[in-house]
Amino acid sequence: MPDWRREFKRLEGAYAQATLRAYYTDVQKFTVYCSARGLEPFPANAAMVCDFIAAQGVDLSPGSVRRCLCAIRKIHHLLRLPDPTTDEDVNLAMRRLRRAKLGRPRQAKGMTRAHLDLCLAVQPDSPWGLRNRALLSLGYDLLTRRSELVALMTDDIEFRSDGTLRAVIRRGKTDPFGMGRIGFTSRRSGQLVGEWLAWRGDDIAPLFCGIYRGRAINRSLETTKVKLIVKEAILAAGLPAEEVAAFSSHSLRVGAAQELLRAGLDTAAIMRAGGWRSTNVLARYLEFAEHNVWEAPSCNSYHLPVEY
Repeated sequence: MPDWRREFKRLEGAYAQATLRAYYTDVQKFTVYCSARGLEPFPANAAMVCDFIAAQGVDLSPGSVRRCLCAIRKIHHLLRLPDPTTDEDVNLAMRRLRRAKLGRPRQAKGMTRAHLDLCLAVQPDSPWGLRNRALLSLGYDLLTRRSELVALMTDDIEFRSDGTLRAVIRRGKTDPFGMGRIGFTSRRSGQLVGEWLAWRGDDIAPLFCGIYRGRAINRSLETTKVKLIVKEAILAAGLPAEEVAAFSSHSLRVGAAQELLRAGLDTAAIMRAGGWRSTNVLARYLEFAEHNVWEAPSCNSYHLPVEY
């Protein structure tokens, strides 16, 4: 069998670490599946891949199985072997799986402006509270993913004369080459970030850092810490436990996008604020927004035709 692990190393530096971990896990899953059945995984043929789709589809969502196909395709390209995933039978197997397992992709519950206000209000009067208030407010205003939020450096923000902030988000999920995007914040975020920096000091590179024994340490937060901060804030705000479970660090991005829709901003403005490049992706963020178009002032005078 070809040494796929050796070839896999060629991907290093070309893809994000999260993508590499996902590819590696999925290729290994495929090789284990083949070994258990006495099959050589490389090169695979269409029939093997179709059987793999059916077997994985028992426990995995269609999206997760599709990710496995991407990994199988990539490793075949690296090994310079024919790609079995392009076969029409593989396409049909995926269509059968999607039709058999109907359902919407799960989405984090959006953190509304009211939720955010509660989360800020319950933060403790301590260095941790200063940091968490600034982090939650800034993440909301910039519609950041958690990886983008913890990657912000102090030099990436600029205080403006009107009390707001201008921020440079240098790299994101859809910006692997670091072209960056510009974001702006509310005055509240400007004030909260200013209060956090006044306590933290000027000699720390990451905008949001860890705190050890009441002192700031020159180290970025882990992405998992953002999720924990959101969960703890929602729980402290008094929401029911079953509702708390629906929130994640992505709730900041989802909720802010939905709030901008309710505020009447157009698609182009929301896409710019959140760095989206596809209206289809943005539409999925907005589909659960509590937004009644008939409440708009322009619709209040609308009357249905009278039937005689």
